[in-house]
Amino acid sequence: MGESEDRLLKKRFSELAARADSQGYWTQTAFLSPAEQALLLTLRLPFPPVLDGGYLYAERRIAAFGSEALFGVPYASPVVCLCMEPLSHRFADELTHRDFLGSLMGLGLEREVFGDILLQGNTGYVFCLDAMAPFIQENLTQVKRTSIRCFPAMPPSQAFQLPDIAPYLVPSLRLDALVAAVYDLSRSQGKALVENEKVYIDSRLVRSPSESVREGAKVSVRGYGRFQYEGVLGETRKNRLRVGIRVFGKG
Repeated sequence: MGESEDRLLKKRFSELAARADSQGYWTQTAFLSPAEQALLLTLRLPFPPVLDGGYLYAERRIAAFGSEALFGVPYASPVVCLCMEPLSHRFADELTHRDFLGSLMGLGLEREVFGDILLQGNTGYVFCLDAMAPFIQENLTQVKRTSIRCFPAMPPSQAFQLPDIAPYLVPSLRLDALVAAVYDLSRSQGKALVENEKVYIDSRLVRSPSESVREGAKVSVRGYGRFQYEGVLGETRKNRLRVGIRVFGKG
């Protein structure tokens, strides 16, 4: 985000919080990126924001402003979960996070009206605002060449726990090497994602493919998902590193 965008966003946050304070009802944003959430948390507002992405480990979340103690009304989450399931698993394409994201964007939706997308096998789950759910249910009928049905559902089990640590082999701890390994890309493809400003480390946009990733860092890759780097597990005889990664959104 640029400085002008930051100023506009800060103004919007302040206006929503001030409206809640003066009129005595809850206000909320659309879904915010990690960088936008980080900016929000730098502000001094009448209320601490409630961040809600529909599940504990959500990356994209809305911010709600209000106070149950002052308003006498508890926060009511407007975030719902929709299941996006192939009509025939036998004849379905292999569907990825990027496929589901592309199909949702293909409906003409702004990215801010829906949050995280999780995968469980070949089925996708998307968190969205309740006002947008009927539109998605009615219009999202195909992902790639696969016909799907879309319906309200409980989040998948993975939404309630941290992903397991899985081992990956990388030549180094460079950012492009980790991105390529996690998403089964070539090194040049991983490098291009970073150079094209698609990759964030802990909500910070990174432009250098050679940047090292520290243990515990969360890496977000637009169009692919996110993962958390958990450190070096060992080294192979060919001097490749075996690293531990938690990949969010897969099941």
